[in-house]
Amino acid sequence: MTIKQIRNIAIIAHVDHGKTTMVDQLLRQSGTFAEHEKVVDTVMDNNAIEKERGITILAKNCAVTWEGTHINIVDTPGHADFGGEVERALSMVDGVVLLIDAQEGPMPQTRFVTKKALALGLKPILVVNKVDKPGARPDFVVNAAFDLFDKLGATDEQLDFPVVYASGINGWSSLVEGPPNEQWGPDMSALFNTVLKHVPAQKGDPDAPLQLQISALDFSTFVGRIGVGRISQGTIKPMMDVVVMEGPDGKPVKGRINQVLTFQGLERVQATEAGPGEIVLINGIEGVGIGVTITDPVTPSPLPMLKVDEPTLTMNFCVNTSPLAGREGKYVT
Repeated sequence: MTIKQIRNIAIIAHVDHGKTTMVDQLLRQSGTFAEHEKVVDTVMDNNAIEKERGITILAKNCAVTWEGTHINIVDTPGHADFGGEVERALSMVDGVVLLIDAQEGPMPQTRFVTKKALALGLKPILVVNKVDKPGARPDFVVNAAFDLFDKLGATDEQLDFPVVYASGINGWSSLVEGPPNEQWGPDMSALFNTVLKHVPAQKGDPDAPLQLQISALDFSTFVGRIGVGRISQGTIKPMMDVVVMEGPDGKPVKGRINQVLTFQGLERVQATEAGPGEIVLINGIEGVGIGVTITDPVTPSPLPMLKVDEPTLTMNFCVNTSPLAGREGKYVT
């Protein structure tokens, strides 16, 4: 696999704007699932609380192949409460697909995630979803998105964003706004092709010293802690000697990679090697944590540690307006 055959994107949206349903369609139409497989809805929301509430809490990865290009997709949370998950996910991608409901338009938490994406210099692709809903306002959404980007300090290049009109639940998309029976595409090819055209390919050198920053963690009862991250440069292989560093000022800690896995659909498959641009999972290194750099032991080149927003707590202090205010009770309950 050459570097130019990889694209890394994150899908960001407000809660219930159809993000996880859209990912379902991308997985189906890319041929990820065999014809005999039974596919459940919202396959990316596999956490018990996520399925119960119908929201995305944890950033998750999957991958599809379209016209020979490997596309890594990161499904990010839409809640501002999970800001740390959002920031770590955006550090692994080169472009974002901003999904907005055709009726509701940009919402507060759309603003929160979009601000972080624009600050990282990521170019957005606007997808106006649910255009087949009664009361859909595609023109309003496009104009509102432009105004939002402008208020958030987007560059001229970021303001020149492509627009895709889609219906995630019905599985079609188009570059042209129009009646469903005439202008709409029969599948998601318009969105796929827009991603290939506008999301930059990787430019890292596969022969340079290894540089892999861990952006997320997982755990397996068989191999222990698993680090997930994107390779910026170099090549990684199983049983390879590396050092782990917490930023440029960190102390190198020696380690050895046990397994290297990549994403294929929703599955994790073992790889003999992986190069720049690939999002990989590694295990075998004790104490691997968020933000550390896995790098070459001879010529280490660590990246700065990831910066994540501090947790916030909102409190309201109100006057007690209860009819029992100021009275003492006989029983303390």
